[in-house]
Amino acid sequence: MRALSIAATGMSAQQLRVETISNNLANMSTTGYNARRAEFADLHYQQVSRAGAISASDGSMLPTGIQVGLGVRPAAITMHLQQGALTQTGGSLDLAIEGNGYLEVELPSGQSAYTRDGGLKQSADGLIVTSEGYPVAPEITIPEDAREISINADGEVYAYFDDTVEAELLGQFTLTGFSNAKGLEAIGGNLFLETEASGVPLTSDPGEDGLGIVRQGYLEASSVDAVKELTELIEAQRGYELNAKVITAADQMMSATTQIR
Repeated sequence: MRALSIAATGMSAQQLRVETISNNLANMSTTGYNARRAEFADLHYQQVSRAGAISASDGSMLPTGIQVGLGVRPAAITMHLQQGALTQTGGSLDLAIEGNGYLEVELPSGQSAYTRDGGLKQSADGLIVTSEGYPVAPEITIPEDAREISINADGEVYAYFDDTVEAELLGQFTLTGFSNAKGLEAIGGNLFLETEASGVPLTSDPGEDGLGIVRQGYLEASSVDAVKELTELIEAQRGYELNAKVITAADQMMSATTQIR
């Protein structure tokens, strides 16, 4: 009975949907997190009789045919790119990206990764790094005797010293954009890697080439909508229950068949 296997694919699909929703809810407080959505497509069809087949000697054709669907399959888990709310922190190295773009960081392997988590820190050597200790590219080092750090919307980093009035330019942050940011590979730790689907990274100064600007003293909150996620969770739960009822009904039909005398 095909209903058993079809309903099983439906239950598996709703389970994946619940897992995606649970990951979104778990990251409600993750800086710069974008919600994910599970997408599905129907499986292939069994052609019992094809549309357009000859059904009689006079040349009459079947107008629709008989195609029996065999269930559903996962098609993608898509990242919903949406600007999160900017939360003021007052931290001198807290940066929020207002608009498109990612900060580039260097992994221990030398590979470049990208993030929207602007909760930056200062290493023992004065190097500006991420919370995981990865240096931000281009590398900017804060002198030990700097009393204050200022970062403008263009990403320029200035240091103020006790013995001077004018600020000293230490460097400038750049932002990186992608033609298809949804194609980036998430590796955890708020980091993404370039893929063939994402396209090549396009690095420029903030505010140029369609990239956003940076805001010092702010962090980008997660874009997860808790009310929407809970609504979808209820829908997924109901969908799972309905597919389970189909399996129960199919089992009862098979039992009735075996009990025929």
